[in-house]
Order: sequence, then structure tokens, then C-alpha cells
Amino acid sequence: MPGGRRRPAHSVRTARVAVSVVFAVHGMASGTFATRIPWLREHLGLSPGWLGLALVFMTAGASAAMPLSARLAHRYGPRRALAAVSLACCAGLVLPPLAPALGWLCLALFVYGCGLGLMDVAMNAQGVRVEAAYGRSVMSALHGLWSVGTLLGGAGGVVAAHAGLDARVHLGVAAPLLAVAAVVAARWTPGDRWTPGEGPGPGADGVDTGDAADAVDAARTGDGAEAPPRFALPSRGVLAIGLLGFCAVFAEGASMDWSGIYLADVTGAEPGLAASAYTAFACTMALARLSGDAVVRRFGPVATVRAGGVLAAAGAALVVAARTPPAAVAGFALIGVGIAVVVPLCFAAAGRASAAAPGQAIAGVATLAYASGLAAPAVVGWIAESTSLSVSFGVVTALLVGLVAGARVLRT
Repeated sequence: MPGGRRRPAHSVRTARVAVSVVFAVHGMASGTFATRIPWLREHLGLSPGWLGLALVFMTAGASAAMPLSARLAHRYGPRRALAAVSLACCAGLVLPPLAPALGWLCLALFVYGCGLGLMDVAMNAQGVRVEAAYGRSVMSALHGLWSVGTLLGGAGGVVAAHAGLDARVHLGVAAPLLAVAAVVAARWTPGDRWTPGEGPGPGADGVDTGDAADAVDAARTGDGAEAPPRFALPSRGVLAIGLLGFCAVFAEGASMDWSGIYLADVTGAEPGLAASAYTAFACTMALARLSGDAVVRRFGPVATVRAGGVLAAAGAALVVAARTPPAAVAGFALIGVGIAVVVPLCFAAAGRASAAAPGQAIAGVATLAYASGLAAPAVVGWIAESTSLSVSFGVVTALLVGLVAGARVLRT
């Protein structure tokens, strides 16, 4: 086609595949790290409370960095910004196992958290743009591929833990591979002026217009457009949606980072079996998210989230009661099914709740939801330090019951 344009359907499909790869890479980084947390605890001899304190620094890094993502995209273009923050996230993955003491671990987790937060916001912003181009829901599938990524990363972690592989070697090999995949994929995601009729990568004539487009976008956004605000209070409706996401992502973060330790400490599972709890959680979440769009179309978001809340709360209660590895693994698997579609539905509901400024509303929900997920590991550690891990997951159970009560905020 003239002007280096592709057919719209092909352009949108290419952008979706590229964004999907970035989601999967972020998930693989998260899953890989989660399965090596028990190694970090043993390597440095940390109690649950001190480990929870260290994980707070990951929360602080992500929270501090998230507001910068929109400004990076504004100045350099969303495509280049996504590539840069993906590289930073993967580089940060190498740092925690290199820490020789608790203080250095806190610093390493802060840096890694910065990369996680920046990449998270950037890839979700690109996902929203692709979904708008499609004209139908694709966010659940994108988050499903993130979960597939966590599953793959978790599976690799199970193998590494079972083989007794040093985490410094494991993460040192995984991080560069993930970085290459993310940076290459980012080049095919939408640029700032991209529309469904424009190929986000090379044109039909074989000329790659991405760098030129990004340069123009950077100049335009830097000189002619107002920079996004650093902070904006969400409306009451958006806050309610964000609190629903808060409950789901708290359970997700707690399950990701503490499932292996729970099996080891509470049920006496050996390291390889303990790591499989996270794999079961990630597997069921991935399957539920990949099929989530069809379920929501059939039953609606409110009924879907209510049913999911019942399943997730039952799974968390099973974890609390479990004293054998199979029961605990089954409980974490049920949590994964129950919370799978909540966050994608929260993003969609936020966009509907604030038609005048959907991006700002989505950012408000993302801040509440993901801050919850990053804070959850630390909160679980603090509660476990003063009581027990079983009590910690009793709190998770109570929050999951909140999904049943609060699902009505997702009404169209």
C-alpha cells in the first residue's frame, strides 16, 4: 500500500502480538523472582519479618517510579519508553541474589521494584491502546499471557530450585534473555501517533518507520503537549473500582511471594514441591484469564467476579486449614482461578466510569491495585512475624470475601 501503510487488521494484530510478548516477559521476570525468594531467605538467614521488611523496598521502588512512566512516554514516545523500562526491569532482576547482606538486599529490591513499576504501567498503557483499536475486550487475554509468563518463569524456578542451582547463576542467565525479547518486541508496539491504519513497525515497502516516528513523537509531545500530571485524586467511582482491584491483587501478591515459604514452613514440603504451589497458582490464573473474555461476555462482569470471589475465598480458607502439601497447593490453585479476571475488568470499568479521561481513571485503579500487590508480601511477613503464616492468609481470605460484596461496582 502507498505511504508505507499496512492493512489495518494486520497492523493491529502485529501490535497486539508485540504487546503480548512484553506482558509475557514481565510475567516471566516476576515468576522467576518469586520462586527464588526462599533461596534469598536461606542465603541471608532472614526471618519472615526481616524478609517482609526487605520486600517493602520493592514496593517503595515501584510506587516511586510508577508516576514517571507517563512522563517518559510523553517525552520519548511510548515505544522507546517501553523498551527502556523493560531493559531496566530485566537488569534489576539480577541484583537481589547478589546482595551480601540485608541492607544491600533492600537497595537491590528498591531498584528492581522501580523497573517493575515502570514496565507495568507502560505495558498496560499500550494494552489499552491496542484494545481501543480492536473495539472489543483483549485486556483479559493480555493479562492471561502475563500469567503464562509467570507460569513459565515459575516452572523454570521449580527446576532450578529442585536442582539446587544458585540463584545468582539462574537469574544471571534469565535476565539477559528476557531483556532481548522485551526490547525487540517493544519496537513493534504502537508509537505516539499510531492509529489502527498504521503499521507500528516496518511499512509495506520494507522501510522501518519506527525510529523516525518516535523522533517526531518525542518532539511533538515534548514541545507542543502538556505533560501529564504527577498525581491526580481518583473520583469516588474510580476509587471503589480500585479498592476491588486492591483486594484481588493483594491475594495475588501474597500467593506469588509466600506460597513456597508457606508450604515449606507450614506443611513441611521439600524445596521442589514447595515451589510447585506457585506454579499451580500461576497455571490456573493463566487458564482462567485466557478464557475470561468469553466468560464475561456470557455472564457479565458482576456475576463473574462474584463467582470468582467465592472460589478464591474458599481456596484461601483451604490454605489456612491445610497441613499437607497437596491441600495447600489446591488452595493456591483455587485462588488463581477466582481472582484471574478481576484486574482486567477493573481497568475496563474505570475507562467506562470516566469517559472524559479514561487514561487518568485507569492510572488511578492501577496505582491502588498494583501498590496492593507489591505491599502484600511485606504485610504478610509482618503478620507472620507476630502471629503465623496461617493467620496472614486468614487476612487474605477476608479480603477475598470483599470481592463478592464489592462486585456491583463493575456494573456497566
